[in-house]
Amino acid sequence: MNSIPHYKTEVIEAAGGLVWLDSDIGRKVAILHRPKYDDWTFPKGKREPGETWHQTALREVYEETGCKARVDTFAGGVIYLVNDIPKVVLFWNMSILKNDRFITNKEIDKCKWVLPKDAMNILSYDGEKTLLVQFL
Repeated sequence: MNSIPHYKTEVIEAAGGLVWLDSDIGRKVAILHRPKYDDWTFPKGKREPGETWHQTALREVYEETGCKARVDTFAGGVIYLVNDIPKVVLFWNMSILKNDRFITNKEIDKCKWVLPKDAMNILSYDGEKTLLVQFL
């Protein structure tokens, strides 16, 4: 009898945003540095029980950037493994409604507003870079 490999059925669900800011030199996007991983990424985080995908994305954007935002359009998603468990992260393009001051915290120590072409050189993950391709 052939044994069937055991696969974990759990999926980590997360959401985030490509938060856009119009500037004199063009449209900029927020990217964040996480000291724990020493990486640059878009604002994102895990869904809490009872939250919709949009609610998660908006909450995470606010917590990590200080920006109250509006969901505009779907930007895409990325899937990768975390300890052999699939993680799905859905992203939306967002406009800023109110830009409060960014406050460094234990998860995020830097928030930069950069042009998409510059973000391509700074972001740590190919999946997130792919989300920017449509803007280049």
